[in-house]
Amino acid sequence: MKLLKVLGTKPWLHDTEAGGVAAYAGPDNEAAARIALRFVLAIVGVLFFLFIITFLSRSQYPDFEALAGAPWQPFTDPTRLWFNTSLLFMASVAMQWGLGGTRQGKLNVAVTGISAAVFFTLMFIVAQMDLWLHLQSMGYYITSNPANSYFYVLTAIHALHLIGGLVILSNVVFRVWYDNKLESLTAPLQLCTTYWHFLFGVWLVLFALLSSRPATINALAAMCGF
Repeated sequence: MKLLKVLGTKPWLHDTEAGGVAAYAGPDNEAAARIALRFVLAIVGVLFFLFIITFLSRSQYPDFEALAGAPWQPFTDPTRLWFNTSLLFMASVAMQWGLGGTRQGKLNVAVTGISAAVFFTLMFIVAQMDLWLHLQSMGYYITSNPANSYFYVLTAIHALHLIGGLVILSNVVFRVWYDNKLESLTAPLQLCTTYWHFLFGVWLVLFALLSSRPATINALAAMCGF
């Protein structure tokens, strides 16, 4: 009988305080949003993973010339990449700061953090575009070398994901401003912050790969069986 009672339990219903009448608890929107984010991050992770695998495979062809190693190659000195990385790092830190402000109920901290995150993210994208122009001025066009093509494609896809994140973030902030409820910002901003941290981690992997010397790239390709 106890087993039948357990099997008959309906977790989507709960008892009200008055009379124990069952009522529908409603959908857990926050849990659904977290699952959706994990699904999106998994897809994005697989996408970049496949690009990296094809990069390592393509690197074993004779016409592939890494962008670092020789003094004249652009990423032998990765100062520009480090500068861009610092911008995206600051964006990620600012998102975390803004999230902390919403949790503490401090509107000024939340607004400052989110605004700083948007600013540093946009600066990162602009800096990436400036780097593309710099490479082209040096003769590193998208079609002149497979390594060039991968750099432009990978960094462009990464930037597009950041732009998508900015669109979602602006929608979240507008909704909260419209509702005039700071506490309703915490859950969606937590998801946005996770997304920013994830893209920062992806960028670190891309940075390490695209600025690697030929010996490092060949070693990674050998580990993958290429």
